[in-house]
Amino acid sequence: MTALDRTTGVAAAQGFRAAGVAAGIKASGNPDLTLVVNDGPAQAAAGVFTTNKVKAAPVLWSQQVLTTGRLRAVVLNSGGANACTGPEGFQDSHATAEKVADVLGVGAVEVAVCSTGLIGERLPMDAVKSGVDIAAKELAGGPAAGLAAATAVMTTDTVPKQVALTRSGFTVGGFAKGAGMCAPNMATMLSVITTDADVDQSTLDKALKDAVARTFNRLDVDGGTSTNDTVLLLASGASGVKPDAAEFAQALESVCADLVAQLQADAEGVTKHVSITVRGAATDAEAVAAARTVARDPLCKTAFFGSDPNWGRIAMAVGNAPTAFDPQALDITINGVAVCRAGGRGDDRSLADLTGREITVEIDLHAGPGTGTVLTTDLSHGYVEENSAYSS
Repeated sequence: MTALDRTTGVAAAQGFRAAGVAAGIKASGNPDLTLVVNDGPAQAAAGVFTTNKVKAAPVLWSQQVLTTGRLRAVVLNSGGANACTGPEGFQDSHATAEKVADVLGVGAVEVAVCSTGLIGERLPMDAVKSGVDIAAKELAGGPAAGLAAATAVMTTDTVPKQVALTRSGFTVGGFAKGAGMCAPNMATMLSVITTDADVDQSTLDKALKDAVARTFNRLDVDGGTSTNDTVLLLASGASGVKPDAAEFAQALESVCADLVAQLQADAEGVTKHVSITVRGAATDAEAVAAARTVARDPLCKTAFFGSDPNWGRIAMAVGNAPTAFDPQALDITINGVAVCRAGGRGDDRSLADLTGREITVEIDLHAGPGTGTVLTTDLSHGYVEENSAYSS
């Protein structure tokens, strides 16, 4: 498998087993607890977490245990975020890790915990603990186990999201969940990625941070940085292959980018997939900032929903970005039509066909060599309706 394969995921790499089960956390009875286990021989791990000041208890727990640079297992639940739950919530995360450790015969400090769902409610710990027992009995490798794991972390997602890639004798695979409250850093998003490459912890850490910066942190659905965002990368070394750092980083970024494309495609209420590229900024960081300003602007997003090539809204949004440029040099192209040239009217905007699902916006500031792309979606009736009723 040298191409990306969405039929398999977190259990594709050698040395990993996974399971996804219905523990009774969700009232619906749908799958709601996932367990991923690294059987080694190595247990190197890295993580990237939300930058929100209000961090969920499992984020605080996982950040703490990852200071060792190793993990034997990750347990994830949907149906409750365990955020804004005080000291008791942290104790629940600790107790969850201890339960997994007891079942697997490892230490609690080797177990990361992730949660997703409604903020502000304690988890039903009896269900969580019994779910761990059930999941431990169902642990397996291969595509079916990976799909079950990806399914049990879903909240408002409509489809599970997973992918794997094998290159030069090693595999990288994983899953992600997320559909709304999506913005850096990173999204209402949980992702577990595994590899059987023999990679040391410092290489894992750098590769993950770089990949997240260019993939997960470039998806901006609604500007909402969640309390629970977590991306974890675990390496078993079971393939015996030691790729060079650049080759491993490239494979990891390919997997992350594909997961992000799946997150964008399944965003809440999405009817348009929008790619916004800014060129000619003073720096790459300024280009990304300008693209992000357009991606988050509600007037631009509603125009995308209405298939309206209203480039004036894009010009307005770019002008609000923390980016230096001469407005008389601004160029805007929408789906291949140069609707704005040199800060004024370009080709007839009606030539830009936005009736399809894909919209590409290209903005040139002519102020330097910086470039950056941000992915977003439209602001639809469906998004408003889904988020207005989420807690119920």
